[in-house]
Amino acid sequence: MADEIEFVTNYSDQSTENGFQYEFTCNRCGNGYRTRFDAWSIGTASQVLDGAGGMLGGLFGRAADVADRAKSAAWEKAHDNAFEKAVDEIRPKFVQCPRCSDYVCRDRCWNEKKGLCKQCAPDLGVEMAAAQASKSVEEVWAHAKMSEEDKHLTEADWREGIVASCPKCGAPQATNTKFCPECGAPLKSQQNCTQCGSKLEPGAKFCGQCGTKVG
Repeated sequence: MADEIEFVTNYSDQSTENGFQYEFTCNRCGNGYRTRFDAWSIGTASQVLDGAGGMLGGLFGRAADVADRAKSAAWEKAHDNAFEKAVDEIRPKFVQCPRCSDYVCRDRCWNEKKGLCKQCAPDLGVEMAAAQASKSVEEVWAHAKMSEEDKHLTEADWREGIVASCPKCGAPQATNTKFCPECGAPLKSQQNCTQCGSKLEPGAKFCGQCGTKVG
């Protein structure tokens, strides 16, 4: 084991004299993970010793003071070991962005295709949905570099509605797709009646021309 202990900045120490626990937080979304409480067995024994020393006093009380000093050194060593273990345990859940150096969660805030966090390399589908909602489409087309799989998008794609996340499972959508790659739920609203071909009104549950239920 190396003398140095690697540390990260996106954590808070929840340790007590009875054990060790740490919380690691994503610098982008604020979500994170808490390690399971790692009980410190010597801490419990020392509490018993401290309690007995307080009642009896005298020589036994002085022995408890010596035990406290020994406990302090042992606790610090155990604390270092627990922190090193916690960092190794949580490491696979986070990625440090090579551009901004933030620690972000791999599941929600890491753009695997670009090798950057989503703050530095946002998902195109999410950005397009936000641009559509704020009527800033022209700015996106002017300043965003389109990836190969999205160069075929046309004005019709914008008008049919682009979603940033799946309405069923909540998975973020990196591209403009018809079905969610995580759960398979449809992402595009039905535009025309499957029975008579008439154009459907937004949010319609039945066709206004033939009464067919919108699937």
